[in-house]
Amino acid sequence: MSDLASRTAHLSTADLATARPAAEDRAAAGLVLHGELRRPMTLSVARLREGWEQRRAWVVFDCATSGPRRHTFEGPLLRQVVLDAEPAFDPARRKDRSRFLLAVRGGDGHHTVLSWAEIDADFGDAPVLLAAAMDGRPLDAEGSQLVVPSDRCGARYVSAITSVWIGAAPYPPTP
Repeated sequence: MSDLASRTAHLSTADLATARPAAEDRAAAGLVLHGELRRPMTLSVARLREGWEQRRAWVVFDCATSGPRRHTFEGPLLRQVVLDAEPAFDPARRKDRSRFLLAVRGGDGHHTVLSWAEIDADFGDAPVLLAAAMDGRPLDAEGSQLVVPSDRCGARYVSAITSVWIGAAPYPPTP
């Protein structure tokens, strides 16, 4: 018996029944909306499902490790959730809104960035979701997933979201 097998063989059934994977712990903690917001918040998958209108997206995207993936996701629009957290931009000024970025981090450390203009109805109007269900199955145990229906590649599909940061992009220094 290998060393790993012998160590795992000593776990009792009770230990296995009460042990929760780290991903489930993170999902139970919810996702944190933070950054330049007047109302930062922590949201469970259940709150995402109950607090906002649910949208449905049928998507096909290429996964680098497993090829084409086809799923149906349901959840609120990312922009609606963030707007309820009151970003620190002037909603009446398009140029002010267009400076903001969103950084989304998943439970495995993977993260991606979107611009506010991509999801703003006056600009790109992309129907990006914070999914609360995938293929008809609630994501309460796994955590919410970022869904970017317009992306052909799955790199911006972030699983088990732990945080969404919102803030203005600083202008880089001139060389």
